[in-house]
Amino acid sequence: MTSLHRRAFLLLVPLLLLGRGTAVPAAPPRAPVMVATIAAPISPVIADYLESAIHRAERDNATLLVVTLDTPGGLDLAMRQMVQAILKARVPVAVYVFPPGARAASAGVLVTLAADVAAMAPGTNIGAAHPVNVGGGSMDNTMARKVENDAAAYARSLAERSGRNAEWAESAVRESSSLSEKEALKNNVVDLVAPNLADLLARLDGRVIGKGGETYTIRTKDAPVVRIPMGLRYRVLAALADPNVAYILMMIGIYGIFFELASPGAVLPGVVGGICLLLSFYALQTFSANYAGFLLILLALVLFFLEVKIHSYGALTLGGIAAMVLGSLMLFRESADPFLRVSWTVLITMVALSVVFFSAVISLAVRSQLRKPFSGSEGMVGETGEAVTDIDGKGKVRVVGELWDARCDRPIRKGDRVVVKSVEGMTVVVEPKRSDPGDGKSS
Repeated sequence: MTSLHRRAFLLLVPLLLLGRGTAVPAAPPRAPVMVATIAAPISPVIADYLESAIHRAERDNATLLVVTLDTPGGLDLAMRQMVQAILKARVPVAVYVFPPGARAASAGVLVTLAADVAAMAPGTNIGAAHPVNVGGGSMDNTMARKVENDAAAYARSLAERSGRNAEWAESAVRESSSLSEKEALKNNVVDLVAPNLADLLARLDGRVIGKGGETYTIRTKDAPVVRIPMGLRYRVLAALADPNVAYILMMIGIYGIFFELASPGAVLPGVVGGICLLLSFYALQTFSANYAGFLLILLALVLFFLEVKIHSYGALTLGGIAAMVLGSLMLFRESADPFLRVSWTVLITMVALSVVFFSAVISLAVRSQLRKPFSGSEGMVGETGEAVTDIDGKGKVRVVGELWDARCDRPIRKGDRVVVKSVEGMTVVVEPKRSDPGDGKSS
C-alpha cells in the first residue's frame, strides 16, 4: 500500500465511525387501539369473547380496548363475568354504545358503568336495568327485594368507582330509568358523546385514567386500529345460545331419536338426533330453562319410545303429544325478557308440526291394525271363487287363480260362485255366494 493510499484510508475511517454514530434509530411502532364488537344479548359466550379480547389487548400492549356495545341485556352471571374482566384488565377499556340506534339496556348498563371510559353515539339510549327472573315464573316479594337490592348496590358501587352518577345508576335498577345520549352526558352517566369511532379516538388522545392503582395515558393519535372479530367458535356458540335455536334443535333431536327407535339400524336419524339433543341441552342450561317443562318434554320422548315397543293403538303417542305441548309451553314463561325465551311463532309452529307428525304416525298404526290381511291364509277369507266340481260336502274350487280343496255344508253345483269363509290347512271352507238383486240368479 502506498503512502497516498494509507492517508486516504486514515481519513475515511473517522468518517465511517462518525456516520455510524449519527444514524437515526427507527421509531418504535405505536401501540394499537383494539376494537371488539358486541351486538347481542349478554350470555356466557359473549362474556368469554370479551375476556379473550381483553387478553389479546394485553398481549399486544394495546393503548386502549374499545368495546362497541348494542345489547338488550342478558344474564346476571355473564354480566358480572364481563364486569370483573373489565375491572381486572391491564389495559384501559372504553365501552362505546354504537352505532346510532343502539342501546345499552338491562345488564348492558352495568357493563357500561364498569368501563374506564363510557361513551355513546347520537341516537342511542341507556337504562332499564331492573332484574327479572329468567327461569320463568314470578319471584315472591322477599326474593324480589333481595335481587333488586343486590343489583342496585352493585350498580351504585360501579358508578361511584368511576366517578359517575350513582343515584341514577340505582334508579336504573329500581325504577328502570332510561336516558338518551344527551341526557346521559348531562347527568354524568357517560363521559362523552361521539358520532363515530374516529371522533371518539381523537377526543380520548392524551386522556389520563387511574386503574388498579396505576395511571395510564391513552395515546390514540396515529395509533393503528385493530378489530377483534368474533371467531367461528364464538359465532357458532352464540347462535346456539338463542333459545329459539335451542328449542328447534331439541325438537329435531326428539324426532331423530324417535325415528331411530322406530327403525333400528337406520343410524343417521339417531346420530343427528343425538347431536341436536346434546347441543340443545348446552343452550338450555345457559338460559335456566324451567325444569318442569324440560322433564315433560323428556317424558314425551319416553312415551314415544314405549309406543314403538308396546302396541297401545296410539294411546301412548297421544300422551306424548300432550306432554310435549305442555312442556313446550312451560319451558320459557312469559315473565322472562323476550330475548331469553322461545318466540310464540317458533313455539306454535313446532308444536303444530309435532302434532301433525305424530297424529300421522297414529293414523298409520291404526290403519295397519284394521287393514284386511292381503297375504297368507288370512288373505283368502272373503275372496270370491268358482266351484270347479259339484260340492256335496267336499269338492274343488278355484280362488284367486288357484285350485283348492273345498268343503261346504250345503250342496253346490259346478260353476256356481262361492265365498271363502275360512282356511283349514290346504282346504277352504266355502259357502254359496248370494246373487246381486236383479241378476236373475238365486242364492
